[in-house]
Amino acid sequence: MPNFTHLHVHSTYSILDGMSPISGLVNKCIASGMNALALTDHGNMFGIKEFFDYVSKINAAINSEIKEIESDIKKLIAENEQTEKIIELQKLIETKKKNIFKPIFGCEVYVTRKTPSNPEGSRFIKEFRENISGDHLILLAKNKIGYYNLCKLVSLAWIEGEYLRPRIDKEILEKYKEGLIVSSACLAGEIHKKIEANNYEAAKEAILWFKEIFKEDYYLELQRHQTEKKGADTTVYKQQMNQNAYLMQLARDTDTKLIATNDVHFVEEEHGEAHDRLICLSTGKKLEDTDRMRYTQQEWLKTPEEMALIFSDIPEALENTQEIVDKVDFYDINHEAMMPKFEIPVEFGTLETHKQKYSKEDLIAEFELVDKAAKERIEKLGGIDALYRIKLESDYLKELTMIGAKQRYGENVSANIIERIEFELKVMRDMGYPGYFLIVQDLIQAARNMGVTVGPGRGSAAGSVVAYCLQITSIDPMRYDLLFERFLNPDRISLPDIDIDFDDEGRGKVLDWVTEKYGEEKVAHIITYGTMAAKSSIKDVARVQDVPLDIANKLAKFIPNRLPEDPKTGKIPKVNLKNSIEMVPELKMAFASEDKMISDTLKYASMLEGTVRQIGVHACGIIIGAEDLINVVPLCTAKDKDSNKKLLVTQYEGSVIESVGLIKMDFLGLKTLSIINEALSNIKKSKKISIDIDNIPIDDEKTYRLFSEGATIGTFQFESIGMQKYLRELKPTKFEDLIAMNALYRPGPMQYIPQFIHRKQGKEEIEYEFPEMELRLKETYGITVYQEQVMLLSRDLAGFTRGQSDELRKVMGKKLKDKMATLKIKFIKGALDRGFGPKEKLEKIWKDWTEFANYAFNKSHATCYSWIAYQTAYLKAHYPAEFLAANLTHNISDISQISILIDECKRIGSPVLGPDINESELHFTVNSKGEIRFGLAALKGVGEAASTAIINERSQNGIFTSVIDFIQRINLRTCNKRCLEALAMAGVFDSFGNIHRAQFFAEVDNSSFIEKLIRYGSTYQSKLNSTQISMFDELTSSDNNQGVEFPKCEPWTDLQQLHHEKEICGFYISGHPLDKYKLEITNFASCKISSLHEEGMLRKMGIRGQIVSVAGVITEVFIGETAKRKKYGRITVEDYDSKITLSLFGENYLKLQHFFQINEFVYIDVKSELRYERKGEFDDDFDYKVINIQLLDNVLETYTKSISIQLNLDYIDEKLIYDFNNFFKISKGNTPVQFRVYDLNKNLDIQLSCPHKVNISDFCNTIQKIPYIEIKLLK
Repeated sequence: MPNFTHLHVHSTYSILDGMSPISGLVNKCIASGMNALALTDHGNMFGIKEFFDYVSKINAAINSEIKEIESDIKKLIAENEQTEKIIELQKLIETKKKNIFKPIFGCEVYVTRKTPSNPEGSRFIKEFRENISGDHLILLAKNKIGYYNLCKLVSLAWIEGEYLRPRIDKEILEKYKEGLIVSSACLAGEIHKKIEANNYEAAKEAILWFKEIFKEDYYLELQRHQTEKKGADTTVYKQQMNQNAYLMQLARDTDTKLIATNDVHFVEEEHGEAHDRLICLSTGKKLEDTDRMRYTQQEWLKTPEEMALIFSDIPEALENTQEIVDKVDFYDINHEAMMPKFEIPVEFGTLETHKQKYSKEDLIAEFELVDKAAKERIEKLGGIDALYRIKLESDYLKELTMIGAKQRYGENVSANIIERIEFELKVMRDMGYPGYFLIVQDLIQAARNMGVTVGPGRGSAAGSVVAYCLQITSIDPMRYDLLFERFLNPDRISLPDIDIDFDDEGRGKVLDWVTEKYGEEKVAHIITYGTMAAKSSIKDVARVQDVPLDIANKLAKFIPNRLPEDPKTGKIPKVNLKNSIEMVPELKMAFASEDKMISDTLKYASMLEGTVRQIGVHACGIIIGAEDLINVVPLCTAKDKDSNKKLLVTQYEGSVIESVGLIKMDFLGLKTLSIINEALSNIKKSKKISIDIDNIPIDDEKTYRLFSEGATIGTFQFESIGMQKYLRELKPTKFEDLIAMNALYRPGPMQYIPQFIHRKQGKEEIEYEFPEMELRLKETYGITVYQEQVMLLSRDLAGFTRGQSDELRKVMGKKLKDKMATLKIKFIKGALDRGFGPKEKLEKIWKDWTEFANYAFNKSHATCYSWIAYQTAYLKAHYPAEFLAANLTHNISDISQISILIDECKRIGSPVLGPDINESELHFTVNSKGEIRFGLAALKGVGEAASTAIINERSQNGIFTSVIDFIQRINLRTCNKRCLEALAMAGVFDSFGNIHRAQFFAEVDNSSFIEKLIRYGSTYQSKLNSTQISMFDELTSSDNNQGVEFPKCEPWTDLQQLHHEKEICGFYISGHPLDKYKLEITNFASCKISSLHEEGMLRKMGIRGQIVSVAGVITEVFIGETAKRKKYGRITVEDYDSKITLSLFGENYLKLQHFFQINEFVYIDVKSELRYERKGEFDDDFDYKVINIQLLDNVLETYTKSISIQLNLDYIDEKLIYDFNNFFKISKGNTPVQFRVYDLNKNLDIQLSCPHKVNISDFCNTIQKIPYIEIKLLK
């Protein structure tokens, strides 16, 4: 087989240019007998870490075999036996080593050219089209020095040279040349371009420059892409053959070696058509465009035999690729954690003072460096010098911790707390991470000093008492049995990972502080890769193939959110195109369709699925480096979507970044913390009270009553309808109940909630397998809810160590069967040895734990987030209006949430009022009556600057007395025309009376009245500020209002006003006219009008013969005549979210024409009918037809045959029975009532008749005020 290796290869990380998955490249190489490959993506190293990890995984088995053979050789040598056997085993090792796959890390970089506007070819020149991009050049790292130099070059290309593409120049190429192998690249390379320009001498001169810098590590590339593929570019081969002749001559003239490459962009030959579509996607072209970019479709990963056939006349070009492979070392790009240096105050101590104070022997004794593994660990950390640094950091950390312990626990800290602290500090020290905790506590303290709110903790870090004492977390782990080893296992070295919540408005301040403290060259964000998922790949391929949009959408909608369980394996298959085509009949049929447009869409979408489409920035991940990051990892840049600033971003993603030695932290912006801040501010404004939210009582009766009533809308993590239901049943009375509900309310453990509730309420007996288990399970009424409970019980029952108990948690969570079997034996033996038994009972406990592993939750995290939930509930219980106003401010862009919050405001008696020029503040606030007033800054078109100007003018010079007064006083540059229009539409001037909103937009002298007001205001203010008025002059009232009269015009209709209100405010503040028909719409309208516009709805209804009912108000009416002079009509009907125009013809029109009245509230039955001579394949083949129209006013009486009251048995008490008797007395009518009483836990579900008859509206309006009663109107 020819000796050949591909050294010019693009993976899917050559974004929208390459489509080769890393695994596909490596697997094909191995299958083809190639044991090396270079990865050279365009301008980046995005794929290098995945490449390294994948190859390491493949090589692991071979390396393991080699280690076993080496061990056998050592034994034979020790026993002085079988010299021949040793030689045989050594030969076997050499054979095995040949099968080890060698990854070669590289990049196809862009090198700036010398141009008239950039004569030096500098990467810093970023002007003029001629300097965009650059000449292509292949760089390969032959050793670790070369790898780090490649990281520097690629990073600087982005940081300093990016101009459309990341560019280096020859200055830094020469500076970071060590350890690099270079080749001339493709037709876009410098040498190739000079040949194309018939400038042989310039090409030779360029080669000699590279030869002088890189010596024998510079090579010239030859490529031959002869193609007969339909639609492929045939001109490339001609260029290549022309250039190759000169390249071979140049190679002889300059004594430079040639290599054969194939510029790989995809793995298999049949991927060429899919790649062609990818290039269309990249360039924004359609497949049928004639002027688009094309490849030769020869750029697949050819086998050595295929390459040998192409270059049979130049075999040395193939052999030289192996020469390069032999030059490249095997090396590890992973690294031990490199901890950033924390500056310890000099007065505490320095490295020098510690070296004087402690001898090397002292350190070895303290760190217990007695075994080989411990010594190796210290060597990895940097040897004895690093040990001194860790000792210094550990001592300072201990000092801060003990100071904090006294603040948290009082002057006399108990012995068990001291013991826990010392244990944790020892683990942190021995792992080498005390500096990490110093950095985290420092940045959190800085955040608090800047007024940024910090969350109580997140994840397993809340299990650390040290973190609690340092105020990194705010939950006492001792009080809630939170475990440190859940965070850092003393038996397993792992990086600490502390996620920190900041209020979302303050997170940016913390990031800026960290960058300033550690240096912008040491702080970076983390990259994310956006790939083409199943649905998006269908739509992308369809777009370039010019497939009609409705067909593309239809195909994409066949992709399910979840596939059914595979009956053979019992596993749920991954949702991808391959599995979906196999398991979804419609897709299977489409894939086999004779219509090439449809089948090709799925065929090529399947090939492109998973291809990287774009890069992004991780929402919260931050890297802090011990040194300049470009020395450690490749970096790139990305624009921050909020600030538009250029961010430094790692080229390796978050899941692997720690393995190269970098410390990752997650800074999360939590909106709830901002809501809490806003609520506290509102309370201070309206009630003149300052609340220390971190020190509110944990046993507040009013707060638990709110939870027990399920009145949790707006609270953190407890506001869903399902959670409200369970809370009403549970009636929590202590904080531990909330922690448990937080952990249980998720798929899986939710099934245990009824049992949890019944045990709390004494309806079910609490049992423990052993009395000793009560200590750990009492707070959850004998039900295992948390991972920590299993960890503690494994220690109590079987004597597991801290580390072993955490291993048990991890093994159970990951369902590692072999390890679980081993731990089971250890658990049962340990428990029996400690006197627990019989074995059958232990077997049952283990079985229960195994099932528990399916839903086990982290108690540390549940506790922290339950505390935030409690804080929000406390605020709502005591200051409901102020709390809900804060929620409105921070949910203003979420219409569905806003609607829920507005209804909740009405329920508590604090209605949301529209914006008012004299009462509105920047955000939603509470007035003296307890009403919530809309904030000015939330109005679209107004903004914060104008809102601030209005509020400042009002506070400095008093309230505005009229529109004219406002125009005379406000800064009209800040409050411009657009702003005034928004204010008028939103109704901020309504309180002045005698004017209406339409007047502001009436035509006056060929312009709107608002424009006239602005001209008047500008003139007035100019006159006021000019020398025409002295300080002794006065403006008369007539001067003030001269020429300004509000025009006479018709007011807007209610609907017009509401639409404008929604346009500016984002939702209907004053309520929608349909609100009074909510009962009718909820019970009898089968869908919203927006549903009728959904893709596929027309066809689906038409095929099924389905009739749906919608409700709305008629806003437009048209009556006309057909060509045959028969009358027909059209009506436009609107509901809350959408509108639809429906046509009526013939008898249908004549029968229903009396409903054709604007502002009529109607209930309409609609079906979908097939159009004349249509096949019914698409939505366009169908039309909606009106079957019947009724007035909404008549729907209740027409349709309601009886009222069904749905009641949970737990809520029925004497008070409820008394209330119902009163309801029946005050709501007498003709509609019968029935009750459905249920208790799901007892399988109770019964229907009860009732002798009373009621007035539907009166009765239902009264009942709806009780939140836990559900009403159904039955036809």
